[in-house]
Amino acid sequence: MPERRTVALVTLGCARNEVDSEELAGRLEADGWQLVEDAEDADVAVVNTCGFVEAAKKDSVDALLEANDLKGHGKTQAVVAVGCMAERYGKELAEALPEADGVLGFDDYSDISSRLQTILSGGSVEAHTPRDRRKLLPISPAERQGAGAGIALPGHAPVEAPEPPKDLPEGVAPASGPRAPLRRRLGSNPVASVKLASGCDRRCSFCAIPSFRGSFISRRPSDVLGETRWLAEQGVKEVMLVSENNTSYGKDLGDIRLLETLLPELAAVDGIERVRVSYLQPAEMRPGLIDVLTSTEKVAPYFDLSFQHSAPGVLRAMRRFGDTDRFLELLETIRSKAPQAGVRSNFIVGFPGETEGDVAELERFLTGARLDAIGVFGYSDEEGTEAATYDGKLPQDVVDERLAHIARLAEDLTSQRAEERLGETVEVLVESLDEDEGPLGRAAHQAPETDGQIRLTGATGGDGLLVGRMVVAKVVGTEGVDLVAECLEEAGR
Repeated sequence: MPERRTVALVTLGCARNEVDSEELAGRLEADGWQLVEDAEDADVAVVNTCGFVEAAKKDSVDALLEANDLKGHGKTQAVVAVGCMAERYGKELAEALPEADGVLGFDDYSDISSRLQTILSGGSVEAHTPRDRRKLLPISPAERQGAGAGIALPGHAPVEAPEPPKDLPEGVAPASGPRAPLRRRLGSNPVASVKLASGCDRRCSFCAIPSFRGSFISRRPSDVLGETRWLAEQGVKEVMLVSENNTSYGKDLGDIRLLETLLPELAAVDGIERVRVSYLQPAEMRPGLIDVLTSTEKVAPYFDLSFQHSAPGVLRAMRRFGDTDRFLELLETIRSKAPQAGVRSNFIVGFPGETEGDVAELERFLTGARLDAIGVFGYSDEEGTEAATYDGKLPQDVVDERLAHIARLAEDLTSQRAEERLGETVEVLVESLDEDEGPLGRAAHQAPETDGQIRLTGATGGDGLLVGRMVVAKVVGTEGVDLVAECLEEAGR
């Protein structure tokens, strides 16, 4: 019997990429490939790249080069780029990075196995040719559902999907229904992301994502529910709903309030302990959505709000809406309903035309907002965006200075916010058992990887805490944005 081909998936970027990697893993394993964790143990290393900002693109190139260095020193014979950077640049990336044996776009995902086999056999696969994916679906959201035949939408069930293969390997399934994309979990973390939608209809002047992720299109509620049930069967305790803009969910299905009805159904899935929603647009927040997020059992009162700035002039130049006072009013509304609600956001400083007064206005907002987690980025031109054509570009040293200043402020403010949580009682999902630090997990106000964690103390009884358990704990200390909490009891649901 011939030895099975081996493949390793190296994932960079956001949670949406993680979902895409698990879809690729499901397709490959169903077609006979053996998945291995380390690139050095694989015949083919597939790098799922990020194409969002310069730092992320550099990380993607570094990962490709690192995987390429394994060739000739171990088992690795080929390195292939997929993901957003490969989709966005295609042939340009292939020419600039000849070390990659293949550059595949989203259109190649459905046939990923044969593409990799061709490359592994010494053949060549034509590098992906980029195109503006916003033009692939109808302009009207109401006309998009059912119009995607022949259009690759990672994470979505194809319009004309074939029956799934027979006798799928254990752990591989059409996660959201009989004709849905295959998915195979990579790892055993009790947290998993579920794609709620893909693409974006907003036209923020600094962002290129819609051009390579396409127009906004929702997944059907039955698909989201089906995938959540499957993940619960795999041992997942927390699901995080991801897309480029979750507040738009349902608009192409004829119901902009669809998320408000879907969340309680997801929370009721047997085995799921927490549902978290990410990527919310402040300008699209509805009273009904705030009510559901702050009052539904097992739905985390968590608000990942994309503010980006708070000075009106900068926001208008970004083609966004709002200002400091409106944003603070939104936060006040949220906390009046759920005082312990978690809020995080990202901000861009040094945008073209930004004045010192604009920076002071941003400082005013940050100081009053009491955010749990803050990401700060210095502006840089993104190819193909409107902002790249703007006058009023700031010198790089000014951008760097403002970035450093706001980043220091953000660090101080998030540490202060953590200290405000001293004495709070929180429900913590145990995610790992560190040999030195003991049990580590997250409370409802902390999303995976971005918002800090909680170190648990005082676990008693039996063999102590297990990964995947939900425990009640009291916050007794802080370590920057991280918290220390004393276990009180296991959450009784």
